[in-house]
Amino acid sequence: MRAVDIIAKKRDGEELSANEIGFFVQGLVSGEIPDYQVAAWAMAVVWRGMTPAETAALTMAMVRSGEVMDLARLGPVVVDKHSTGGVGDKTTLVVAPLVSAAGLPVAKMSGRGLGFSGGTLDKLEAIPGFDVSLSTGAFLATAREAGIVVAGQTGDLVPADGKLYALRDVTATVPSLPLIASSIMSKKIAGGADAIVLDVKVGKGAFMRTLDDARALAEAMIAIGRQVGRRVTAVLSDMNQPLGLAVGNALEVAEAIAALRGEGPEDLVEHCLVVAAEMLVLGERAADPAEARVQLEALLADGSALERFRRWVRAQGGDPRVADDVGMLPTAPVMRAVEAPRGGFLAGIDAEEVGLVSVALGAGRQRKGDPIDPAVGIVLGPKVGARVEAGERLLTVHAHTEDDADEAARRLLAAYTWSEEPVATPPLVYDVIRGE
Repeated sequence: MRAVDIIAKKRDGEELSANEIGFFVQGLVSGEIPDYQVAAWAMAVVWRGMTPAETAALTMAMVRSGEVMDLARLGPVVVDKHSTGGVGDKTTLVVAPLVSAAGLPVAKMSGRGLGFSGGTLDKLEAIPGFDVSLSTGAFLATAREAGIVVAGQTGDLVPADGKLYALRDVTATVPSLPLIASSIMSKKIAGGADAIVLDVKVGKGAFMRTLDDARALAEAMIAIGRQVGRRVTAVLSDMNQPLGLAVGNALEVAEAIAALRGEGPEDLVEHCLVVAAEMLVLGERAADPAEARVQLEALLADGSALERFRRWVRAQGGDPRVADDVGMLPTAPVMRAVEAPRGGFLAGIDAEEVGLVSVALGAGRQRKGDPIDPAVGIVLGPKVGARVEAGERLLTVHAHTEDDADEAARRLLAAYTWSEEPVATPPLVYDVIRGE
């Protein structure tokens, strides 16, 4: 078997066998197939696409390229979640304790932010002492002890994906549904999940800008799950405006804690209940989302979810007192209230621009390895559809310097659009797609 023949076969639009794909992935990881041939193959995939069978074969070949977590001791069904990324998306910090408190263990490999999309690990590290760098043994021990663990991916997990993505990033081959879907699903499967809930974001603050594109990605990942024996549900959710009010690491942790106390923004709480309910159904803890929601609302009301958050923070080396005193989180030296320049109805808040401003403040990274300032960010006031009076507080900028606050305020005001007529509140969830 030769790499050049596999490249030519895909170039000509033919279907590759599982053996051919496995050979290619093995050669990628070992270095026997050079980068220029891998890049040529990736471009052929972008041009010609892949069948569901090919995409599933690629996913499993990447899974087999490294370590596969065995979570069987945690319970009969282990359910994971994945978000395709967004602005103000602190969903895991709320959903994980909720689902764990309902009796379903949560053991999740997560990532850091890049570009305008915030990362769960960066948020968690805003909690004093919280350790996200766990060995495989510590990861499993923490999951057993606390019923919940969220940590960074080890280098031994799906090394093929890391190598392939590094090439895709510099060869204009990132926008390919089969390659995106297999990248996401390979990490989830290698992480030990039996069932997966995908939170696929749609809109200006997401990587999938249109509902059609988001649906196509969701259906591709569900098809992979079907091919390899995993149950997958996809929630298509809005990201044209930020989720919740807080954007920035410590600010989002504080908002997640407020949500666990039953005091969070309505859109964040509702979104988390939808995702968590689907996880309980896949985890066989509820017959349907309605039954799951009753359980979850009770866990919020009686404090069980917040107590599970404390237990989780303690298990990963953090100070659990943060659940009762968010003043322990880092705070920015400059807090600038920004007032509405006019009255009217809010017609739009550009989520991407809000995310980019938060990165400019220091809450995100523009390049891998950039330092993060956990204290800075933005807290929004009224959201789309609200009636606002001139001079009303529109948002608050949390910055390191006065100059940073000035520039952020200028850019953020330009991210708002207005209407003289009432504007409908945008849908929070467009659809829920359930696999077989």
